[in-house]
Amino acid sequence: MELEKMERYIGQVYSDENRLKGDKWSYDDACLLLGAIQMYRATRREEFREVVLRYADHYVSGAGDISTYRPEDFKLDDILGGRILLFALEETGEPRYQHAVEGLLDQLEHQPRTGAGSYWHKKIYPNQVWLDGLFMAQPFRMAYDTRYGKRDKYIDILNQFYNARDTLRDPKTGLYHHGYDESRAVFWADPVTGRSKSFWLRGIGWYLMALVDTVEEMDRKVYDCMRPLQDIYKEAIRGLLTYADNKTGLFYQVVDRPDLAGNYMETSGSAMVAASIFKACRLRLILMEKYRPAAEKILDTLIGERLTERDGRLVLTGTCQGAGLGPREGRRDGSPEYYLSEPVRDDDNKGIGAAVMAYAQYLLLKKWETGVRWKV
Repeated sequence: MELEKMERYIGQVYSDENRLKGDKWSYDDACLLLGAIQMYRATRREEFREVVLRYADHYVSGAGDISTYRPEDFKLDDILGGRILLFALEETGEPRYQHAVEGLLDQLEHQPRTGAGSYWHKKIYPNQVWLDGLFMAQPFRMAYDTRYGKRDKYIDILNQFYNARDTLRDPKTGLYHHGYDESRAVFWADPVTGRSKSFWLRGIGWYLMALVDTVEEMDRKVYDCMRPLQDIYKEAIRGLLTYADNKTGLFYQVVDRPDLAGNYMETSGSAMVAASIFKACRLRLILMEKYRPAAEKILDTLIGERLTERDGRLVLTGTCQGAGLGPREGRRDGSPEYYLSEPVRDDDNKGIGAAVMAYAQYLLLKKWETGVRWKV
């Protein structure tokens, strides 16, 4: 594995002052910064801490308001940055970050829910649950409730994962559909199951990381809550790994259709799978000797084949720019052809963040094996 190449790329990314948008509170930036936080925890190098704190300082006013954030939109995507603010709060102790975190939690207190109790993905997507939303909201909720709350949110968090398994998992393949509409009224939903049509790789990647990140933030003494998430993760990763490409270890954009013209092995979702496996091994949720080789194969391929030299700089290739469902009929219909129509980008922050998280989790697992047990 070309670790020096990955280190060079990471240094290049986080020294680029234009890499973060700086004009909009966004989950794309939060993905990149979660990678920085995990690199800081793996290496204790100050440059990673500083890039996160600069971002938090830029967005959060002295009164604790988050610039450009609109809670009335009820977007779960906007909650992901809460983990950045929790890091800033713990590193600085500044009250403004506590206020900002509480503002995001207040959105979740009023977030519309399905009849089964799951959050709508956004206000403009009524009755809809997307895999993405589990990653955006639940690890943040678990982190806050464990560290500062009364641990009275644990059961609700767990139930949202139960609901996702019940409504989004396909029992035949073991794969997860991207979205579910409880009303079955939206054009992309199956009229019987309410599910969208396809198995989108990054959606499954978000979900796998949501599971292990939530477990990591949980009080491990609460075994009755931890064990169900462990079981759901083991079931999900077993189902997905049967679709890995034998040569590279990567996964296709439309996971179960390697035969489909134009389908390709996608970078960000594959990296998310690797990150989740490395972390699950460290947390002892899965057998290391059984699953670790798959994650190492993915990371080795990403570094060796997806990090490409151009004009003296490294570029991460092969990331789907974005994908969703609806809201208007005829747009983003959830078909395999739709997912293959979305642009593929180089150096997309979601892809970079996922690849950095995979590498950071690889380093943390290596340290764990050598007896380093600092708080991560």
